[in-house]
Amino acid sequence: MNSHSPKIRPVIRQLDEATANRIAAGEVVERPASAVKELVENALDAGATRIDIAIEEGGKRLIRVTDDGCGMLHEDLPLALSRHATSKIDGSDLLAITSFGFRGEALPSLGAVGRLTITSRVAGADAAVIAVTGGRQAPVRPAAGNPGTVVELRDLFFATPARLKFLRTDRAETQAVADTLRRLAMAAPHVGFALTADGREILRADAEQGDLFGALKARLMRMMGPDFIDNALPIDALRDDIALSGFAALPTYSRGAAVAQHLFVNGRPVRDKLLTGALRAGYMDVLASGRHPAAVLFLECDPQLVDVNVHPAKAEVRFRDPQAARGLIVSALRHAMAGAGHRASGTVGAATLAAFRPEPATAPQPERQPTLAWQPDRPSAAALAAGLAAQMPGFAETPSARLEAEPATDAPPTDAPLGAARAQIHENYIIAQTADGLVIVDQHAAHERLVYERLKAQAAASGIPSQALLIPEIVELTPAEAARILALAPDLARLGLAIEPFGPGAVALREVPAMLARLDGRALIRDILDDLDDQGASDRLQARIDAVLSSMACHGSVRSGRRMTAEEMNALLREMERTPRSGQCNHGRPTWVRLALSDIERLFGRRD
Repeated sequence: MNSHSPKIRPVIRQLDEATANRIAAGEVVERPASAVKELVENALDAGATRIDIAIEEGGKRLIRVTDDGCGMLHEDLPLALSRHATSKIDGSDLLAITSFGFRGEALPSLGAVGRLTITSRVAGADAAVIAVTGGRQAPVRPAAGNPGTVVELRDLFFATPARLKFLRTDRAETQAVADTLRRLAMAAPHVGFALTADGREILRADAEQGDLFGALKARLMRMMGPDFIDNALPIDALRDDIALSGFAALPTYSRGAAVAQHLFVNGRPVRDKLLTGALRAGYMDVLASGRHPAAVLFLECDPQLVDVNVHPAKAEVRFRDPQAARGLIVSALRHAMAGAGHRASGTVGAATLAAFRPEPATAPQPERQPTLAWQPDRPSAAALAAGLAAQMPGFAETPSARLEAEPATDAPPTDAPLGAARAQIHENYIIAQTADGLVIVDQHAAHERLVYERLKAQAAASGIPSQALLIPEIVELTPAEAARILALAPDLARLGLAIEPFGPGAVALREVPAMLARLDGRALIRDILDDLDDQGASDRLQARIDAVLSSMACHGSVRSGRRMTAEEMNALLREMERTPRSGQCNHGRPTWVRLALSDIERLFGRRD
């Protein structure tokens, strides 16, 4: 509501530079991590090979960034503190941006809300220093320093104390700084980074050697941990002048939140709905509900094909052809997982070993029902011993495993990836011997995935059969919404959903997929339009069809409790080895776990 009287004309005023810089700071510098991001990106643009960051009190009291980049001359320092002054673009083409920074707002914004000091030296020249406090700039003075630049920001937001109330605890702000630095370190594996918080080093990543892919792998091992690399698939794909590289984790190596998803466009860390939506779509039918994939993906393209000037903090981008970028990510991820075949995360086997590991025998343990099946809790030593004893002849207890005599000839090879079946436990778990250990297979989950993949292949080959509605369903929309959904009509028709225009601002739904005869077409079209608004694309109908196929596969697969012959068990293992994505069931859970012989021997004290 306008508080001015309609008879009083408001006066248009030119804001002073200090106020303009504080407004810009509100867009660019939200918290200490934002300031660290801007300063480290400046150091990377300056060609630094080593960047050291020191913070105090989560960055509220001090942020110091030291680099060995090209530095600045005495006469450059005052200009660097002027708004929209930059050495990275000449202003002739805002789509030809190859640097991290280009807006020329970070340094004057920081100087407007804190106490900023810049000391810089160009090789072969003298060092100089300039200071600005709350927007008031001091003259340039001579200084001592090594080649490169040191930017020191003290008392962030002292000039705008209201902003301090929105900052979190020192610990939370420190964690945000560390997360920001990790993302930047992933983008520049040949650059060394170190972060010190309150005098304690909390992150260090020395410059990696070798080619870009090898250096990236080594850097991700430091930033994401060795488990991620051990359970990740390399991604390398090209489509329509857009290249995609990086690593994506196996579906069974997933997280409870989207904290291990890092996306980069031309080396720039971004948080983009289109790209995160594509990442989810790539894992659409292989993740358990509530789980999130882990991936580090780099998109590289001509700068003319992407606009990075759509957000003051440069955290969002806009592609000229967003569907090309999305399609590349989805297809590359699905191709990589299909190529992984039956592979499952190695961390599943580690969790299994932890469950099997007996507890220290400090007190008598209550006896449990003899079993060899994997359980989520850790069985006692007594229970483990009883389970083993139950498999030996001469005991009165009923064995919990059924052993099949091996045929005299044509014995299955133990050197196959999933080995040779040796027993079935509790009529649900297949025990197979491999060359260097054993494999435990959930027979129902494994066969469910095999049937599901077969049904999907058949549907893709022959199409999704549709069923005509006796009375077409009319869906009222706005003209813009109708145009958007009708643009997808050919794609929807391939999935069995036939729509056509029905006057201005409406569509007629004439056919639906036969397997979704009770489909609420109006709600589905609304949901698809919501997806288009949020992500630029929609996989909702495909997901509904996949859910039906998954349910059909569940009811048509080998049930838990069914006894299988040795031939049936081995046939199941061989088909798993040939089928893509068989390492996880339709719900994202692992279908098998591997236990190495060396680990089993450690359980029994045979190895140190």
